[in-house]
Amino acid sequence: MDDVRSGVGRAAYSRGMVAALSPSRASDFKQCPLLYRFRVIDRLPSPPSPAAARGTLVHAVLERLFDLPAGDRTPAAAAALVGPEWERLVAQEPELAGLLDTDDDGAVDGWFAEAERLVHRWFTLEDPTRLEPAERELFVEAEVDGLVLRGYVDRLDVSADGAMRVVDYKTGRSPSELFERSSLFQMRFYALVLWRARGVIPRMLQLVYLGNGELVRYEPDEADLLATERGIKALWAAIERAARTGDWRPRVSRLCDWCEHRDLCPAWGGTPPPLPLDAPTRALDPSVAGQAAPADD
Repeated sequence: MDDVRSGVGRAAYSRGMVAALSPSRASDFKQCPLLYRFRVIDRLPSPPSPAAARGTLVHAVLERLFDLPAGDRTPAAAAALVGPEWERLVAQEPELAGLLDTDDDGAVDGWFAEAERLVHRWFTLEDPTRLEPAERELFVEAEVDGLVLRGYVDRLDVSADGAMRVVDYKTGRSPSELFERSSLFQMRFYALVLWRARGVIPRMLQLVYLGNGELVRYEPDEADLLATERGIKALWAAIERAARTGDWRPRVSRLCDWCEHRDLCPAWGGTPPPLPLDAPTRALDPSVAGQAAPADD
């Protein structure tokens, strides 16, 4: 791996910063270096969408449900949490309230009804009365050769023999094999961090797709996680090279159809904003490159 304290990174690291990367920003760069630039260097805002807000709400309900005694974790109890959890989220982020401002009351009702349907579907996949998570919305962090890896795990189950199961809720549908690799990369990222932090390889990685009611399970081994570690180091080296050269070229794929910054992309006839003078430092800023958020769906 390139020395992150040399070249363009010197200004940032001279202030005592340590390089950091989250699975979200790593996935951004893997998907499209220009997308990484837009989010980390240009820091373009990502306006909340009704779908993303619903995902945050569903995550919050599933987290809060485990505050109840096991026998009380019923579909009705979960549905009863939807309203209060939304009020709590809006109190924390008032801009969320505007997402549901509409003259069509039916649209608002439908939005909440869909959130409840997603929560109910979870009960067809897992039985919360038989689960006692060791951690919920767990912040994980570990250093790998000078690069800090960090993120949030939706749920961590630990069995009596110490075996760990990493669980991630997805409110969309299970993706095709082409796009599933991105979600598995995120899970391997978490598994690597837990392994380096706790010295134990998680036995199971489990993705819970509430959009169509599917579980995807994967059992990592040491070879998997060593390969993931090598891949992340190579990815960070590529980010450093892009920071040094200013080459943040777009990578066109089917995911462009969902990109919120497509109008600024030269691959689609757009013009990116001028690179800031401190772009090299911004590109490696650990507070952004390593920014991790709960319920990152």
